[in-house]
Amino acid sequence: MLNIYIGYDKNEIVAYHALCQSILETASQPVRMTPINLRNLTQVFTRDRNTLQSTEFSMSRFLTPWLSNYEGWSLFMDCDMLVRADLAELFALADPAYAVMVCKHLYEPSGDVKFLGNVQTRYAKKNWSSVMLFNNDRCRALTPDYVNTATGLELHQFKWLEDDSLIGGLPLEWNWLVGEYPYEDKAKIAHYTLGGPYFPAYRDTDYADEWRAVRDRTFSAKED
Repeated sequence: MLNIYIGYDKNEIVAYHALCQSILETASQPVRMTPINLRNLTQVFTRDRNTLQSTEFSMSRFLTPWLSNYEGWSLFMDCDMLVRADLAELFALADPAYAVMVCKHLYEPSGDVKFLGNVQTRYAKKNWSSVMLFNNDRCRALTPDYVNTATGLELHQFKWLEDDSLIGGLPLEWNWLVGEYPYEDKAKIAHYTLGGPYFPAYRDTDYADEWRAVRDRTFSAKED
């Protein structure tokens, strides 16, 4: 069973469901997909949202190991993504030498604003936390209390680990930053980090036609 947690935001509902459909269409193994939805976490996640958080799950994503009972491996993904390859291939890269595995982007955002007018923040390890393969037992520092009280940089820069040697690397095609990186047919996960084709301003972005085809299948219905 591939254990997958996906950030859920009321401004990107269609993105969440299309992502789930793309996972179902490409996975060769059974998957368990769990939305990280703040409505379901009111007794656990109590921190206030600040103006720099572009999504509702900016911080709650770090509850993934706790939600997994600190057992096995779990994948966290932002919802603004399109899966174009079998996620079993990603889970096969899991290396027990690491506490968490990510795509280690080295880039400066190309603009100052992204979707819905959100500020494009800049910090070390930018976008590393948008796809995280957690070795849950080695992430016990991520308790609800810690996630509620740590700073954003402490969470997103993996300060909850003893050192960066516990962060394993994944090939960049597993978190291909659309609009920041050039079109790549071999991208396995297209990440609409600047804004997805479900927003009018980004309707012609790379992989948009693929995303719309998945969306259409998500909401299709056939009569007997």
